[in-house]
Amino acid sequence: MYLNKIHHVAIISSDYQAAKDFYVSKLGLPLIREVYRPDREDYILTLLVGGVEVELFVMKNPPLRVTNPEARGLRHLAFHVEDIEPAVAWLNSLGIETEPVRLDPFTNRRMTFFRDPDGLPLELHE
Repeated sequence: MYLNKIHHVAIISSDYQAAKDFYVSKLGLPLIREVYRPDREDYILTLLVGGVEVELFVMKNPPLRVTNPEARGLRHLAFHVEDIEPAVAWLNSLGIETEPVRLDPFTNRRMTFFRDPDGLPLELHE
């Protein structure tokens, strides 16, 4: 089986202080990285839970989600794979389309996205 664990879960929020207070102060998730991206005017807070990272994206006025991955709520679910090429081939053999494999600029690992039947973005990440 190619999917062996969850790499990270990404959630989009609209209020920096409220989100940080809830996830870090109230839930007690350790903050392992916080990045402000001035070009996008948003924050990425990387938290840790049970060995799984939670990326909390905080941006002003995110649209409500139907299918857009840059919207309030769950952004995507990422599955860790040892080698992305055979995992992509496996998905494609099942009739599941994947985006081109690319390098994540923050982790320097290869990644790609695909979607569930409802359009929720899912990721493979080495």
